[in-house]
Amino acid sequence: MSAARERGLPLDLRERLELCDLLAELGPDAPTLCAGWSTLDLAAHLVLREHFARWTDERMAIEKAKGLAALIDRLRGGAPLVPWRLPGIRALMNGVEYFIHHEDVRRANGRGRRIDRPDLDRVAWRMTGFTGRRAARQIRPYGLELRRPEGRPRQFGAAGGAVLSGEPTELLLYLSGRRDAAQVTLEGDADAVAALRDAHTAV
Repeated sequence: MSAARERGLPLDLRERLELCDLLAELGPDAPTLCAGWSTLDLAAHLVLREHFARWTDERMAIEKAKGLAALIDRLRGGAPLVPWRLPGIRALMNGVEYFIHHEDVRRANGRGRRIDRPDLDRVAWRMTGFTGRRAARQIRPYGLELRRPEGRPRQFGAAGGAVLSGEPTELLLYLSGRRDAAQVTLEGDADAVAALRDAHTAV
């Protein structure tokens, strides 16, 4: 399916299908931003996340043994209706999951930031309400401010702490543990900045 046609799909489905295309293009051994994971590992993780409530290393190995092509076919088939396609969940939960993992593959393989997807920025900004609050809890007593190019910033905790600036998608990637790949600016109080850099924010 072409990118032009995919733009008319719900965000979660579009990100899923574009990620599947990229996985097929790169093959099973390409790197990702997830430490120690290849594209095969990532595909197995996505299948297990959607179809199994819990999984073990043994279950992961079983899925990987099926091969990347089989895992991609499973992913292309779509997520189960409950809970992943319920209104309100599919964009914020599954859409964000696929966006982040899509970028895990894209950026580890030299692909730049996408600038033609305003719906990603809208959903990412909504999600920073959660990820920003979680990060701010980890750097108390310092506060955290999130600034985007347009619109009001978000403030968590006391003013005068760390200030993280960038496009909403980049802020979300940083707050999700993809710090080296995210195109952001981090400034403000030196101790607050150091605390944010040391915080465990990966998902």
